Amino acid sequence: MSVIYNRKVIPNNVNDDLVNEKIRFKEVLVIDSDGSQLGIKMRREALEIAYNQNLDLLCVAPNAKPPVCKVLDYGRHRFEQQKKAKEAKKKQHVTEIKPLRLSPVIDKHDFDTKMRHARKWIADGMKVKVDMRFRGRLITRLEVGKKIMDSFIEEISDIASVEKKPTLEGNTMSCVLSAKKNK
Repeated sequence: MSVIYNRKVIPNNVNDDLVNEKIRFKEVLVIDSDGSQLGIKMRREALEIAYNQNLDLLCVAPNAKPPVCKVLDYGRHRFEQQKKAKEAKKKQHVTEIKPLRLSPVIDKHDFDTKMRHARKWIADGMKVKVDMRFRGRLITRLEVGKKIMDSFIEEISDIASVEKKPTLEGNTMSCVLSAKKNK
């Protein structure tokens, strides 16, 4: 006797959940829609239980022995998962890192302008990555660049703290500044 089921079409590109006919395990532990365990059933038997209730069979623990499948409304389940992900994304806070480039031969006015920008960004809650590129023969004068970097850090130390100390990577010296924590 063949039984025709009222199957719901679930697009493949949504995600990789094992739902209904995608479940290929021989035997599964079935949990009913109200949360009660129905025991270990053959795959076909579990699908019949789900289809008789006009619901879907979702494999919630494929690595368990035997795999655990739950009878539920897959459309509603997927909607709730998307809603939770959206809420989590709303509460997530992303800290932006603003780049700032100094030069070992920077003039006082340029230095003050860069300082104003850094102060504004730190006051807005952003982090500032200060880079100093040594070009050409300036690489032989690292102490000059280090002195300028230290004076920049010292001048902004009233509102910012050094998150990453100045380090030389190739021909670029860089450090990261962030707002001071209030105690």
